[in-house]
Amino acid sequence: MTTAEALIACDDINAALAFYVDRLGFRVDSIFPAESPTVAVVRGYGLRLRLDPAAPKSPATIRIASTDPDSLGGTGQLRAPDGTAVEIVDADPPLVLPPVQQSFVLERASDVASWSVGRAGMRYRDLIPDRQGGRFVASHIQIPTAGPVPDYVHFHKIAFQMIYCYRGWVRLVYEDQGEPFVMKAGDCVLQPPRIRHRVLESSAGLDVVEVGCPALHETHADPDTTLPTGELHPDRNFGGQRFAFHQADTATWANDEQGFERRRFGFLEATGGLAEACVLRPAPGTPQCEGSADAAASTRSHEGDFLFTFVLDGTATLRRVGGADSVLSAGDSFVMPARQSFALLNRSADLQLLEVALPGGG
Repeated sequence: MTTAEALIACDDINAALAFYVDRLGFRVDSIFPAESPTVAVVRGYGLRLRLDPAAPKSPATIRIASTDPDSLGGTGQLRAPDGTAVEIVDADPPLVLPPVQQSFVLERASDVASWSVGRAGMRYRDLIPDRQGGRFVASHIQIPTAGPVPDYVHFHKIAFQMIYCYRGWVRLVYEDQGEPFVMKAGDCVLQPPRIRHRVLESSAGLDVVEVGCPALHETHADPDTTLPTGELHPDRNFGGQRFAFHQADTATWANDEQGFERRRFGFLEATGGLAEACVLRPAPGTPQCEGSADAAASTRSHEGDFLFTFVLDGTATLRRVGGADSVLSAGDSFVMPARQSFALLNRSADLQLLEVALPGGG
């Protein structure tokens, strides 16, 4: 058996044991010599410490993430008799959402310099570089080659997260949602907070669009959970939300007042009003030229924290008050701040848009 220890210089073993064992709750694994101890090995919080007068004298720092920091005297920093700094932190601090700083953002698919290589060889394109003050993140993600994905069971500490399958397919498995399933182009999943999941395999050329809140959030591995769990609980509550899987093949379309048809994903109900997402396409028979009477009727704005649009197919002209017209094509995206009037004109017949709004009723 192989073990690892952190060496901590210790000239007074009795004072050190009183601190680590009596105060912090470590337990003694070994101590010697028996007649006059000078060295001890203690274990706790996933750490193994060797308290030894022969260890290097440079002070170390130990960080203890506790589910009950008050039992250790509260969060903060302590100093051991040997000089070691011990930081006590909350193992699961509450999720803090940065205040939103809304701005207009336009990202072009033609900007090849915006792609980077991330985890497991996946390619990432940042769709909101300013993060709206750290509140939101959106990414265009590609897996270029087919086959198994080197993923592991994990969960995210988030307020909102969804993944839309843009091209190709991907096989996934989620906690208490039955057997692994395939998400195809046009499908979308809502990943509620802390739901365990894993990406298993994908087609070649997989493209997905991922939107989350907040922009910076923690991802935790969970090697103790095996997926699938063998359970099916579609209405299970995960942090006030439930898992949702929208399938394009069985979805229905409904007209709205801006000359579009919408295919809603059902996230408004699944998130308790926190968010909504949908795909839009021009309603049949609606004139889309900028000089038509319908052009004025298509002007809109919102009152929410976040409105994100990604062009899936086709072209359109984005017109907004105070800004130049922008011709949009597949892969382009924009974030529109609240109370800014805008319209999408000259829509091609094959235009399709992914739209995500928080709050969902905005």
